[in-house]
Amino acid sequence: MKNGILKVNKPSGPTSHDVVNRVRKLASIKRVGHAGTLDPFARGLLLVGIGKGTRLLEYLLHQRKTYDVVMRLGVITDTFDKEGKVIEEHDVRASEEEIQEVMKSFIGEYDQVPPMYSSKKYKGVRLYELARQGKVINMPPKRVKIHSLRILRINFPDVHFIVEVSEGTYIRALCRDIGMKLGCGAIDQELERTSIGPFSLENAVDVYDVEEIDESKILSLEEVAEKFFPKVVVSKNAVERILNGQKAKVSDLISFETFEKGELVMVIDESGRLLSISMSERKSSFISTLKSQKRDEAILHPKKVFN
Repeated sequence: MKNGILKVNKPSGPTSHDVVNRVRKLASIKRVGHAGTLDPFARGLLLVGIGKGTRLLEYLLHQRKTYDVVMRLGVITDTFDKEGKVIEEHDVRASEEEIQEVMKSFIGEYDQVPPMYSSKKYKGVRLYELARQGKVINMPPKRVKIHSLRILRINFPDVHFIVEVSEGTYIRALCRDIGMKLGCGAIDQELERTSIGPFSLENAVDVYDVEEIDESKILSLEEVAEKFFPKVVVSKNAVERILNGQKAKVSDLISFETFEKGELVMVIDESGRLLSISMSERKSSFISTLKSQKRDEAILHPKKVFN
């Protein structure tokens, strides 16, 4: 099976871990993981790493995410979504103009308290596991960012909107906080993730609708890495050394894109094969100076190798 990243269109129902197990079965490979959990009731884009693709997942976790959301006003559940137990119901007295004003006030950074029913850990234990035991943990708020929020329509008691958020933002908690500010409560009624960083839901695979994975649907290691890192091409003489974790020197470089000191770069051979994700020890603009002074210094320190 090809190594890389599979864009999965997760249906409502399965957990993200269920999706990973499904891909393991279809691909006949154990080394499978995902970047960014989706709640069971939620649907949409889940990035799944296959084989060596799992080594790129950490770089996908910190990307902005976009969601298509239906928020229901006037209801509060213990999970802040439609799956939870209803604990309060209230009349919605806010006008459309007030709803729009309040929702737009969340654009920017704010401190968000993670929902108790979440996969976030407290002393090594998932919060949802503690919640099921009846233990309530007051987690400290986390600074998150709402990059954009666009209301599509308001059809009381539901509000349909598109939101782009920073990594670590809980949409259930955003609905909770909007509902609190409106004074009526709110829950996440429907949720679809439509993008993660540069990856969209377009052409994503429903792994529950196929009996085998079409390898052409798997994004190669190189396709994924080039979306995040400057590219450096090294000579064939350097390949084995880099795959063994050794640094690339000035004389090893054939061509390179601009990079800064301390920046991660993707190192490829002359055929375009990904060899490593490396940390630069010099900025690219200094390489010409090193060459003119005949200083064959180490330039790139491998952080991950793909042998």
